[in-house]
Amino acid sequence: MASSLCLSSFLLFVLSFVISLSSADVLHGNEEAEAVKNDLYREYLREEAISRLNELGRVSDVDGYLERTFMSPASIEAGNIIRQWMEDAGLRTWVDHMGNVHGRVDGMDPSSAALLMGSHYDTVVDAGKFDGALGIVSAISALKALKVNGKLDKLRRPVEVIAFSDEEGVRFQTTFLGSAAIAGRLPTSTLNISDKSGRSLQDVLKENSVDATAENLVQLKYEPESVWGYVEVHIEQGPVLESAGLPLGVVKGIAGQTRLKVTVSGSQGHAGTVPMSMRRDPMAAAAELIVLLETLCKHPQDFLSYDDQCSTIESLFGSLVCTVGEISLWPSASNVIPGQAGYISLCFFLPLSTIRKLSHQVTFTIDLRAIDDADREAVLYELSNRMYSICDKRSVSCVIERKHDAKAVNCDTELSMQLKSAALLAFKKMAGNVEVEVPKLMSGAGHDAMAMAHLTKIGILFVRCRAGISHSPAEHVLDDDVWAAGLAVLAFLENQIWS
Repeated sequence: MASSLCLSSFLLFVLSFVISLSSADVLHGNEEAEAVKNDLYREYLREEAISRLNELGRVSDVDGYLERTFMSPASIEAGNIIRQWMEDAGLRTWVDHMGNVHGRVDGMDPSSAALLMGSHYDTVVDAGKFDGALGIVSAISALKALKVNGKLDKLRRPVEVIAFSDEEGVRFQTTFLGSAAIAGRLPTSTLNISDKSGRSLQDVLKENSVDATAENLVQLKYEPESVWGYVEVHIEQGPVLESAGLPLGVVKGIAGQTRLKVTVSGSQGHAGTVPMSMRRDPMAAAAELIVLLETLCKHPQDFLSYDDQCSTIESLFGSLVCTVGEISLWPSASNVIPGQAGYISLCFFLPLSTIRKLSHQVTFTIDLRAIDDADREAVLYELSNRMYSICDKRSVSCVIERKHDAKAVNCDTELSMQLKSAALLAFKKMAGNVEVEVPKLMSGAGHDAMAMAHLTKIGILFVRCRAGISHSPAEHVLDDDVWAAGLAVLAFLENQIWS
């Protein structure tokens, strides 16, 4: 029986704004604007920023592609480089017990609540060079511009840039290690989680000369009264800004996210001797479950019912996304009905006798996101019921574990208005007196701002990326868009200066 839910209306991943502008890029509007571009701190906000993004993009743990995970050698190197850039911008720096790199200027009133800015410097596997890094570099570059023009010490409140050590969650399969610690949302039990090699978070920190104790973890938390707000610059990771011909947009909110680990247990057997009618094949069952997931997320209207008070199905249809990112089984041989599974890497660290004692299983992950938390829960409920039903019919067992939950987050109205004004000022400085509306967007991707929202109000500025591609070497941001982001951050910071 389909579950019932009421959908909140929104427009996600599509234009949620009306704009009277041709498809031409707003930054390339007229010849008069080209002459204005010769100034505007080009050396720091464009040339140096681009050079630094390229430099970080070469700091990798592997040859041939970009990979930089929590506390890896490349991550440590990248953190040291970022710290040097912070000091070059006139900031006081330090690295905390979770590997977050901090740079701070006290301004006119060191006791005031601080403006925090930043993003993450870890990456996914085979990553692009702008995700995370652009937010760090833009903030540092804007502060350096203030230093150059003698305004850095005239800020009305402290400003702190934080380069978070882990947002992607690649190494320990849990996101926001860096920002969640700052926000006080990281349980001390997190120190005991292990990576695929079996090393715990606490072990990895100790290997890097970090005294990783529960007490030190708790001490990383910032007190809410000490923070005025958090602002993050990030690539859009979607196609809306490019479709609109605009380099910048302001984010209204971030979709909620759930990560599941699904374990399907059956019977291992010989591929040639077990009759099809007698098989309890966990791999075939897992395949059916994955197709169910895809079908539900593509056509939620076929699975969920709505009462008369609800809005249309388009809201969930536009935001619901589901992904199976990992799948593993044992023994992974062409002539064997899959038996033991689990994360394959574990098999290399367990004795064969122990492996054979474990249940015959196939394991896969699910990443499910929607902008409305109630909608997301309804989808999860319906999905779970149907998955259990499929497993019952196939005489296999199914265990569904929730490994991560992040609620949907709304951005602060005041900060969003300030970022909108700053973006508009950047447009006008680069393209002249253009008539344009700064887009308001929703984010389907999670960002450190999700964790920081538990600590303080947040604002996010999106930057156009080519074709909306991210988490890929094809990830690309135009040089002038890097410049536009830097100008917008500078304009936002100048609003924090005593006049």
